[in-house]
Amino acid sequence: MRYQTALFDLDGTLLDHLPAIHRSYAYTLPQLGRPAPTREQVRRAIGGGLEDAMRRFVPEAELARALAIYRAYWDRTMLDGVELMPGAGELLRILHARGCTLAVLTNKHGPSSRRVCEHLGITPLLRGVFGALDTPWLKPDPRLTAHVFATLGADPATACLVGDSPFDAETARQGGLPAFLVTTGTHSADELRAAGAGHIYPDLATLARAVFATELSGPAPTVL
Repeated sequence: MRYQTALFDLDGTLLDHLPAIHRSYAYTLPQLGRPAPTREQVRRAIGGGLEDAMRRFVPEAELARALAIYRAYWDRTMLDGVELMPGAGELLRILHARGCTLAVLTNKHGPSSRRVCEHLGITPLLRGVFGALDTPWLKPDPRLTAHVFATLGADPATACLVGDSPFDAETARQGGLPAFLVTTGTHSADELRAAGAGHIYPDLATLARAVFATELSGPAPTVL
């Protein structure tokens, strides 16, 4: 294969966790006397890690309390309604069977990420799940990407990154590997192009066909 290693973002790329994330914000903010955010407000805020997203809704003085409320509720409810994106499990299984090294690289809380991957049954297909608090860094810091490749024993020259956000585009740029992005997550094709992304697809089925020469079971729309 052209790519021996594939790093995947999690939320919006491999799985749909937005309902649970929105539910947690809607639970947290009213307890601080603030209105529950809309789903769209939450969708626009996430991607750079929980602390960064929460700062969009509360001042710094309330951040610690907001995070404590959110995390306690999240730990109780995070698996309610979470599901893989269409084609995600099939694509991972195909690439794994071909001998491709697969890992998750996300700004989502690391322990939560591993719990969700285990719940959805994709952990056996992954060599690692790297998330927030696992290292001192978040995407797009190139030190995080370098750490991931060193841990995997993988070569960036034969690797790619699959994601859905400008964070993923910038992570790949700073890490020296190509980014292939889908619009199933937090950003539109126009927003991804504005962030410098050059390879944008409407879903994983289309991406699988174009990048990995793989046909998934579902129909693949035309590439954007």
